[in-house]
Amino acid sequence: MRAVRAAFHDECATLGGVLRGLGPADLDRPTGCPPWRVRELVAHVSTGVGRLAGMLSAPTPGRAEVDAAGYFGAAKFTPEVDRARIDSARREARELPDPAAVAAEFDRAWQAADDAVGRQPPGRVVRTRHGDAMALSEFLLTRVVEVGVHGLDLAAALGRAPWLTPDAAEVVAALLTGGRDVPAELGWDRLALVSRATGRVPLTGRERAVLTAAGVRWLSFGG
Repeated sequence: MRAVRAAFHDECATLGGVLRGLGPADLDRPTGCPPWRVRELVAHVSTGVGRLAGMLSAPTPGRAEVDAAGYFGAAKFTPEVDRARIDSARREARELPDPAAVAAEFDRAWQAADDAVGRQPPGRVVRTRHGDAMALSEFLLTRVVEVGVHGLDLAAALGRAPWLTPDAAEVVAALLTGGRDVPAELGWDRLALVSRATGRVPLTGRERAVLTAAGVRWLSFGG
């Protein structure tokens, strides 16, 4: 939990700093997650991190049933779920008219989540919006994935170098590899692995074969 919480804090704080430096035109830039523009993608991320505080106020399930990799299973992202996800981000974005509002809402959401996590006992279990019971540490890891990977999408949309923080890169890479090292024959650092294994940078046939042979987990982020 300590490593995942540090990654969550650092990645959110870094993204918050980026958001506070955006101009109005930046919010309307297209992203690699169509049909979302920057404003809708940030609204989606804000909703995702903000959901945690509400989950922690709900009753505790008896035991965990799904881990972080299982949370990103393709079966969850039905067309109906995907449409709801897209429409929700659009609605939320309409409530955030300018960069200051976008940044303030993200900061409010992630800081409330971080504070709520800090008040939980060891071994806390939560129930996700999909109905899964998960260890809090595993669900928080999914939030690091969401903020970190969509941070890569935002960096590309804004024409900036990726800002994935070392702590986030470490825990996301470990999720993808099951805790094993990045395959040495690829010559990649963790950023390169996360970018490619999550579809943000195209893979060659050889690269995909090496990752598959190494047991890399292919996560689904919806359509």
